[in-house]
Amino acid sequence: MSEMVAAAAPQLHARCLELVGDDAFARAGEDTRFAQPAIFCASLAGAIHGTIAEPAVYAGHSLGEITALTAAGVFEVDDGLRLVVERGRLMARAAAEQGDGGMTALLKATPEQAQAIAEAHDVVVANDNAPGQLVLSGSKPALDAAAEAARAEGLRILRLDVAGAFHSPAMAAAATAFSEALADVEQHEAQVPVVSCATTRPFEDVRAELAAALTAPVLWRQTLLALQQAGVQTFVDAGPGQILAGTVSRTIGQQERARA
Repeated sequence: MSEMVAAAAPQLHARCLELVGDDAFARAGEDTRFAQPAIFCASLAGAIHGTIAEPAVYAGHSLGEITALTAAGVFEVDDGLRLVVERGRLMARAAAEQGDGGMTALLKATPEQAQAIAEAHDVVVANDNAPGQLVLSGSKPALDAAAEAARAEGLRILRLDVAGAFHSPAMAAAATAFSEALADVEQHEAQVPVVSCATTRPFEDVRAELAAALTAPVLWRQTLLALQQAGVQTFVDAGPGQILAGTVSRTIGQQERARA
C-alpha cells in the first residue's frame, strides 16, 4: 500500500505519516489505529487518482464511508484523513477498555440464522456483507458460545483478526467522542451522491450518521442491492485487495441468477 499511495498521492502519504506519528502502512496489520489511515489513503488514492471516471454514486463499507464522502467532496482530503486517524484511535481505545471483544464470521448462514444465534448468545450481527457472509460482534466468551451453536447448525466459523467488538454497543464511547470530532470539521455539499451502508440511502445528516455508524451494523449486501435497484450496473472497488469486489460478485451475481 505504501508504495502505491506514495506514487499516486505523495502529499497524502506524507501527511498520513505525520498525523499518525508512525508508519501506518508498515504497521497496518498491528492495530486499527494504523490500519484505518493506511486503508483510507490507499482507497482514496484509488478513487481520486485511479481509473474511476465520473462516478454516478459513491458508497463505502464502514471506514470506506469517510473515503467515499471525501472523494465526493464532502470533506477536504486533510479533514477526511484527520477524521480517520481520530476514528482509529477512538475505536482502538474503546476496544482496549472492553478488553475481550472480537468478531466472528458466519459463513453460509442466512441473515435469519445469524440473528437468531446473535440474540441467543448476547452478541450482535455487525456485518451483512454478502449472501452467506455475516459477522457477529461481542465479547470473546459470548462469541465462543455463538460459534459452538453455529457449528451445531452446520455453519462454518472464522474468527476475525480484529482487536475489538466493532459495530456493536461496545463502541458507544468511541461514537460519542467521534461525534465531537466531526463537529469540528467543515462539511461541503456532495459533488456526487454518497450512500450510507448503515441506512442504504444517501447521507442526509453526515455527522450524525457517521458517528452512529460506529455502533450500527454494516448493511453492505443491502446497500449493493439498493444501488442495483437505483440503476447502477458497474461497480468499481477502489480499495486495496479488491475485497469488496468479491461481495459485489456474490451479491449481484446471486441476484441475477435468482431472476434467471
